[in-house]
Amino acid sequence: MKLGIVGLPNVGKSTLFNALTHAGAAVANYPFCTIDPNVGVVAVPDSRLKALDQIYHAKKVTPATIEFVDIAGLVEGASKGEGLGNQFLANIRETDAIVHVVRCFSDPDIIHVSGKANSLRDAGIIQLELILSDMEYIERRIERVAKSAKSGDKSLLKEKGFLEKLLDHLANERPARTYSLDESEIPFTKELWLLSSKPVLYVANISEDDIGTVPEEAKKLQDYAQNENAEVVMVSAKIEEEFQSLEPEEAAEFMASLGMEQSGLDSIISASYKLLGLISFLTIGEDEIRAWTIKQGTKAPQAAGKIHTDFERGFIRAEVVKFEDLIALGSIAAAREKGLVKSEGKEYVIQDGDCTLFRFNV
Repeated sequence: MKLGIVGLPNVGKSTLFNALTHAGAAVANYPFCTIDPNVGVVAVPDSRLKALDQIYHAKKVTPATIEFVDIAGLVEGASKGEGLGNQFLANIRETDAIVHVVRCFSDPDIIHVSGKANSLRDAGIIQLELILSDMEYIERRIERVAKSAKSGDKSLLKEKGFLEKLLDHLANERPARTYSLDESEIPFTKELWLLSSKPVLYVANISEDDIGTVPEEAKKLQDYAQNENAEVVMVSAKIEEEFQSLEPEEAAEFMASLGMEQSGLDSIISASYKLLGLISFLTIGEDEIRAWTIKQGTKAPQAAGKIHTDFERGFIRAEVVKFEDLIALGSIAAAREKGLVKSEGKEYVIQDGDCTLFRFNV
């Protein structure tokens, strides 16, 4: 799964990306420092892996991962090609969700493209540019469907009606993700790749001095996000980058001194995982303990296919024990004796934290 980190120029996108990925992306005090998107793969924090390793002492522990893309800063008019608009929008189109970084601190030494930070205005600029791009796309699609609908095809007429309602929704500056789909309209969305339909996680980039509080600009952003049922995570990108330069014990002490229970980055990764509707199932053994990423609602054969296509093709059953039961009893054998290792068939929906062994025919 790929998440695009977006925002106006100079809001801390690349600083945050560097802290997440240790990628060393260029950071500078001028707009469009990032031109080509930087890509980094990040481990999803999962304390269950450490707990399992204390039992199995595996040769290798492999966490689930999620991919972040640092996308060039967007400016007002991007939907018409201003700044790096066309390139920016194309890069967003390739992502599964958006991490929208909004500057919620003041610093006269860091240039702001609009003079000074204003979280509502700045978040609105990005949102509006995505909506305007979608409107242009929908208008072209309506023209094509209307021409084809002259044949009297009822399905095309219904699609035209849906597109016109969606266009009206967008024209009121509301993103496509907030449009309430009727069940009959769902088939018409399968070929729509709208930017404003992508799920969004807002990141309020606050100053070091504001850690542990909700500064005014961040509060405004929370209220803004609440209108579309989106989540806001508050981080200080500058501090998060400092954490990454420290040894784990030093970073933990530094976090504790700031009153932080976990890093802002871990909060972003966990929230991103939730945003995409992802869960992890676990495979265990002396060679490797591993977390595998799947969509919530995935059935056992398809989950097995994440490990290897042969597992899905020759699926017989899944032997499943809940993580909590395995930790409490200390071994699969003990869990089996208690009847807590379940044999599940093709219709079983894998749950988050299921410790799973797949049986299959070659």
